[in-house]
Amino acid sequence: MCVSHLTMVPAVVNLVATKGKDTYSGFISDLMCIKCRTLSAAEKELDVDLWKSKHHKATRSESPRSTFKKWRRNNSLKTQATIKEAKDKAGDEDMSLLKFLAINALDLSAPASDVLLKSRSSNWFQLSGHPDSLAPAGPGTVWKKRSGSQDDTERMVYEELSQDPFVNDIVPKYYREVEYQGEKFIELQDLLHGFQDPYVIDIKMGTRTFLECEVNKTTARNDLYQKMVAIDPSAPTSEEHELQAVTKLRYMQFREQQSSTCSHGFRIEAMKCRGCPPVTDLKKVKSTDQVINTLDMFINNREDVKQRLLKRLNDMRTKIDQSEYFRRHEVIGSSVFMIYDNNKVGVWLIDFAKTKLLPDEKTVNHRESWVQGNHEEGLLHGFDQLINIIEGMDTSQKLDGLDKKSLPAVTVKS
Repeated sequence: MCVSHLTMVPAVVNLVATKGKDTYSGFISDLMCIKCRTLSAAEKELDVDLWKSKHHKATRSESPRSTFKKWRRNNSLKTQATIKEAKDKAGDEDMSLLKFLAINALDLSAPASDVLLKSRSSNWFQLSGHPDSLAPAGPGTVWKKRSGSQDDTERMVYEELSQDPFVNDIVPKYYREVEYQGEKFIELQDLLHGFQDPYVIDIKMGTRTFLECEVNKTTARNDLYQKMVAIDPSAPTSEEHELQAVTKLRYMQFREQQSSTCSHGFRIEAMKCRGCPPVTDLKKVKSTDQVINTLDMFINNREDVKQRLLKRLNDMRTKIDQSEYFRRHEVIGSSVFMIYDNNKVGVWLIDFAKTKLLPDEKTVNHRESWVQGNHEEGLLHGFDQLINIIEGMDTSQKLDGLDKKSLPAVTVKS
């Protein structure tokens, strides 16, 4: 938080304590005046650069009035003393009073801006995907950098799914496309928002994680051969050793055999357990025992969590199976994102940069084996296998001090 925001704290507390919600609209004006009076010339210039750059567009968030009402309802702070006490106890909470007011009144919009990152650095992280592809944008939203492809696939997929009432609750809520300082982003629901020190896992779905168009060329390549022997010197055939080259299809299939992608229809990309940093080197988890052990570590003997996850996964599988949209699309490289804490459980399907509309009225069932041209990718086969494995897990061992209360499932309501 910058110096100018710190100087606002006493005035903010005084105004809230004395005026109350009936004069909140006037309070916002007062807040802006205080901000203007406390900024030096240099700070004003910095403020303009940060909040009002020429590429600036406002981040979607709740209105200041509704946000303040939520804060009033949840905290019931009546006096300046109780406000100060609650602020001291806030600790790692995602939103204190000051954060609510500053973000809404000052119209925070820069992704990963200093103010927002400092207020959320203890509980926001990127579990997997390309580094720096995601940035917290505002309360409950993130900006995801658009891929470099010309067809703008992921934005279009999220837009279409958000308008489909049958499946729009199985994916993160989509808000809009944003351009900021020459780069384009899509604004999505922040799936970490509202969770406190959660368990999180990212599972890439399907038996194939490459597009058919990526392996159309049959030219054998030495660079791919070198990558293959670096992983497993015995993998190439005698002919490939002699040529010192392999095709792109051969290499991609070999790479997917290093994980559980081919055998189980999914692979565990990354995981974060409570109180621990994310673990992102799980792509070689391959055998059934390894998969079970990893999922068991994630579920942590929580039978209530297990049942909530299964309920949500079964619901998602049914909707994908019955969806006309998914029947007409090849879904490559998408992940199941699962998260829970002491209060909530959430599961969503994410990442659609490689989702493609099928040609010539072709359809897929997402379970058949792939052969070149049929566009099957094993998405639902992966759901079947994941659900079967979780159903068979034994959570009867009770950990000391474990809170076994039932957790409500989290879904997206558009």
